[in-house]
Amino acid sequence: MYHEGNRDLQDAFGSRALADRLEQKLRRERFTEDDAAFIAAQGFFFLATADAEGRPDCSFKGGSPGFVRATAPDLLVFPDYDGNGMFKSLGNIAVNPHVGLLFIAMQDKPQRLRVNGTARILRDDPRLDDMPGAQMIVEVTPTDIFPNCPRYLPSFQGMAPSPYLPQADTPPLEPKWKSFGDFAEVVPPRRR
Repeated sequence: MYHEGNRDLQDAFGSRALADRLEQKLRRERFTEDDAAFIAAQGFFFLATADAEGRPDCSFKGGSPGFVRATAPDLLVFPDYDGNGMFKSLGNIAVNPHVGLLFIAMQDKPQRLRVNGTARILRDDPRLDDMPGAQMIVEVTPTDIFPNCPRYLPSFQGMAPSPYLPQADTPPLEPKWKSFGDFAEVVPPRRR
């Protein structure tokens, strides 16, 4: 789980033994039932990707709780919804499958879960029919799953979901920016 850059800093700060103990006690390669339940309860996560040259990108991914699912102990699935059309995250996955996901709960009991692994994009998958608003599906095979200390997380109560979240049998609400003069003529039609 650690490379030489991690080890050099662990040694400089005297935390190598702690890092080893955390890996030994908390790291896993398969989702537990608690992991799956925590992931399914979240309405958002952060997705870190990098292009073929290693240049990083981090993206917010949101949906209704349950939009991300651990469908097996070694598989996580989430939909790709209509966005700004840049395809920064999925374009990176297409050339470099290594990803990092960070799930955060800021209500009630703050909690974080990291998932590192490899991803693949599925364009014509039958599960699309069960994910309203999805234009593609991303599958992630985990290599490192571990909880992360939540001590610096703020507590947010009563957060309302976005009105843009896809809903079954409801036409999608388009963001205003897509109708602005600079963009309206180049916004492609939705694919699903």
